[in-house]
Amino acid sequence: MAKIGFIGLGNMGGPMAANLLKAGHQVTVFDLSEAAMADLASKGAQLADKVSAVCTGADFVVSMLPAGKHVRAIYTGEDGLVNYLEPQTLVIDSSTIDAESAQFVGKALAAAGIAFVDAPVSGGVAGAAAGTLTFIVGGSDEHFVKAKTILTNMGKNIFHAGNIGAGQVAKICNNMLLSILMAGTSEALQLGIDHGLDPKVLSEIMLASSGRNWTLEVYNPCPNVQDNVPSTNGYKPGFMVDLMAKDLGLAQQAAQQTNSATPLGALAKNLYNLMQNQGKGSEDFSAIFKLYSEK
Repeated sequence: MAKIGFIGLGNMGGPMAANLLKAGHQVTVFDLSEAAMADLASKGAQLADKVSAVCTGADFVVSMLPAGKHVRAIYTGEDGLVNYLEPQTLVIDSSTIDAESAQFVGKALAAAGIAFVDAPVSGGVAGAAAGTLTFIVGGSDEHFVKAKTILTNMGKNIFHAGNIGAGQVAKICNNMLLSILMAGTSEALQLGIDHGLDPKVLSEIMLASSGRNWTLEVYNPCPNVQDNVPSTNGYKPGFMVDLMAKDLGLAQQAAQQTNSATPLGALAKNLYNLMQNQGKGSEDFSAIFKLYSEK
């Protein structure tokens, strides 16, 4: 059993912390939401009255925060956790942020003798609840091995991508590709529908052909083709358009830093930004199908 501090109990962080409790760990949590805190308390978590309290005696501190600025502020800002973390603690940040912020925080904590890995996740809210997330870890071999001892309580696939920041780069590469696949699949399905094809039949044809991809297999964007997917449930997320747009922004930022050519990624970002402008930011990212079907 480990003593774990957990910061950020949103749609992803809450279920992740709950799975650590199920695994028998002693978990102290902090969030600005009193309701989220109360929910975790009902599951056996100890509540921290301030964020620094999660550090006391912790073997691990895990954070799941909205953006790089929040991660920087929590750990290295005025009265940041760098001033409270203990030498034995390994910090695991599972937020999806820019690699530069992850590296900045890692360097600041290392200067204080604190170990750090970035470990963004893939798998969505359902994966967080089921404990089947994929963790993509950036950090040293030693710290990866240590982090894995508790990541396996929250995820099914644990990858070591490289040094600090590599987890973030791998995550945004994956999500950029996912957005492109979702847009392309939606476009192809609607073209078939416009020509009178049954989307279920067309999906089966493409699944048995060279167009086969993950979105067709398990996350079809056309309503009523598959059961138990957001498109058949009014596009309730899932993984929100706002989050995909954020990740695509991070991908374009990373591409600019290395002068990498990502024209399809840039187009996907524009499409998801268009959805945000249409007020669809809180819908599942598969709702990009609507851009083609609602002509």
